Formats: sequence, C-alpha cells, structure tokens
Amino acid sequence: MPISNQASKLFQGFSRLDRAERFQRLVQLGALTVDDLQYLRDGGVQDTLLADKLIENVIGYFQLPLGVATNFCIDGKDYVIPLAVEETSIIAALSKTAKWIRQQGEIKTWVDGECILGQIQLAKIKDFDRFSKIFHDNKQFLIEKANEDVATNMVKRGGGVVDVHLRRLPREDGGDMAVIHLTMNSCDAMGANIINQVLEYLKEPIEHLTGEQVTMCILSNLNDQKLTTAQVIINDVDPELGERLQEASFFAEKDPYRAATHNKGVMNGIDPVLIATGNDWRAVEAGMHAYAAHSGHYQAITRWRYHDGRLTGQLTAPIIVGTVGGVTSLHPTAKLCLRMMGIESANHLSRIIAAVGLVQNLGAIKALCTEGIIQGHMKLHIDNLLLVAGAQEHEMPVLKERLQTWLSDNKRVSLTNAHELLAEIRLQQIAQ
Repeated sequence: MPISNQASKLFQGFSRLDRAERFQRLVQLGALTVDDLQYLRDGGVQDTLLADKLIENVIGYFQLPLGVATNFCIDGKDYVIPLAVEETSIIAALSKTAKWIRQQGEIKTWVDGECILGQIQLAKIKDFDRFSKIFHDNKQFLIEKANEDVATNMVKRGGGVVDVHLRRLPREDGGDMAVIHLTMNSCDAMGANIINQVLEYLKEPIEHLTGEQVTMCILSNLNDQKLTTAQVIINDVDPELGERLQEASFFAEKDPYRAATHNKGVMNGIDPVLIATGNDWRAVEAGMHAYAAHSGHYQAITRWRYHDGRLTGQLTAPIIVGTVGGVTSLHPTAKLCLRMMGIESANHLSRIIAAVGLVQNLGAIKALCTEGIIQGHMKLHIDNLLLVAGAQEHEMPVLKERLQTWLSDNKRVSLTNAHELLAEIRLQQIAQ
C-alpha cells in the first residue's frame, strides 16, 4: 500500500543512516515487514533450488546490490522505490531529484491502451489480394478460435485476443510479404508465453484457409498498442537552469549520438526496477529504443520544456511488464519489491517505472548542465576506490577525506591517486 503521511520526515537523512537504521525507517514507512527484514538480513535466496528451476546449467548466483530510492511522490502517493543495480550514483541522483520535485512540483502518470502485440509472418505470398480477402472473411473466426482453444484462462480474467489485422510489405525481389498483427489483452501478465502460444496455434488454420505458408510467429517488443506516460512539472525553476535543461533536451531530440546516451540515462532508472521486480529488462530496453526511433530518426525518449518559471518533462514509451507469472511470482525478492511499492497491477508498475526513468533523466541532465557529470559521480565513486585500492577499515576515513580534497582541487580523481595517497598515509603511520 502507499506509505504514510510521515514520509517526508522519515525520508529525511535516509542516505546517512546505517543499514539497521534504514530497515527501521522502512518498517515505519510500511514498505517492509519484520519478515522482510529477516529475509534481507539472511542475504536473500542462498541455495540454487530456485535457480535450477529458472535457467539451465546452474552453478550459482550473481548478486546485485539492492537499494531504495526515497522522496518519490507519484500521482499524490508516496513510494519507496527498490532498485537492483551496481552503478554508483544512480540511487543518490534519483532520491535527490525526487526531493526537488516533491518540494516544488509533481509527478503524474497514465497508460493509454491495453494490449500487447504479436506477429505472424508469411514471407512469400503468391497472391496477396486473394490472401487478403480470405483473411478478412475469416478474421472473427481466427480471433474466436484463439480465445476458445488457447487463451481461455486469459479470457476468464477479462483479457484475450482483441484483434488481428493484415500488413503488406514489399520484398526486394518484387514480391509481397504478409504480416499479421495480433493484439491481446494479457491483464497483469507480461504475456510473452501466452501470445506466442496463440500465434503458433493460428499457423495451421491460416495455412489451411489460404494455402499460403507461415514462416515465423513471434511477439513484438515494439508495442505501440499500449503506451505509458510519466510527466514531471516543477515550479519556480531558475530561468538560467530551466533554459539549460531545455537546450539539453533539444540536443538529444536532434542528435542520435547524444540521444543514445540520453536514453541510457533514462534506462539507468528503469532497468534496476525491472530487475528488482523480476521483469524482462531486455524486452523493455528493446521496445523503448525502437520506439525512440519510431519517427524514422532515433531521438530522446523524453522531452523537457521551460516557460516562465515552469519546467515540464514527459516520457512516453512502451513499458510492458508483469506482476503475475514468471520470475515475478517465483522469486521471493521480486515479490518483496512489488510489495514494497504496493503494486496493484501491471499498469500500476509500468507507471511507477516510467516515473523513475523520467526522474533519473532529469537528475542526469541537471548534473550535466551545472556541475558536470564527473563531480557528482566521482564523489560517490570514491567509496569504490577505497575498496579497490585495498584500504583497511581504519584507513578508509582518512583516505576518503584526502580523495575528496584531491577531487575538489583537481576536478578529477583516479585509482592511481587512491594508491598514491594510501601509500602516503601508511608512510605517515609508520613515521609516527
């Protein structure tokens, strides 16, 4: 469920707490239960029994850090956002940017459409006009057969096959390719397995009716039938900053080289939530990048505009996720993360994910337009340098302070600097 009205107070200073104190705050927020805490303290899934059921040739787990972003208020409700990610600064940037929006603006989200999309390819059509007539004469029959024989359970839940339509694609050899698009309401499932079953099932009746050969059946990750939108509005934005953010957006909208990195920044927020909730992040990545090029020109998936003190940003993209079936239903950590956000449906989850991607994008371009990406990122990356340099526990506070000073003075810091400064610290300790 959405967390309590005390959220602002409980979010305050969250990043400075130790793990035990964070657990206590998350319980107070209603994001975690006592049982959840014990599961996390135990390190989550330890044996390979579950892994053996998910993939082949299992030898163990590769664990990612699981953190939470704070300060999110989406559609008037407060959220703690779980993220499974290894990259420094993502969670800090999200929490900081969400706090700015919380204080001066709002986040709104919505979903247009309800269907996922599948394709049946007939590579070489002998007579397209004849095929088209037979297809349209039997269109309703194909929909009803698919729903009766394959998607029965989906229909019972209020979903199922909604429509089929035909596309004609010219071939380089002068012939025609036919592609049938099938749309299905998959309710709260991502729907990949069921739609692929429906597509394969329809192969035989289509071939029997038309005399043409079906060559491929597969879902499409470029789903323009169901689009999720997140919108951020911030008031009283400094004019110079607002103009800079707008110009950063123009750059990514016009230049595909910049757009690729701009959109990667969006996915820095989206992918960790997908992974934390057991969703197929590769499918969402493919769909979002393809949609970013749907105009024929690869461009930014977000838009930012500034006018008279108000900054408005928007992200619209296919974000097809599930809350039932697959890993989301099997993996205890995925189920914990869904509970943490109080997710009620697949559409609800897609709206939260869109909001996180848009907020992460704002944090990234704001850093680029002001202090630059290195300053903020490297301040947090220093903790990694301490470990890689081999600093002992008692040496870390001193080394961290010196690395922060070095970064402030030189505007950069590296592992070589960490090694050199650690060597100096050890020499000084010996001299004492």
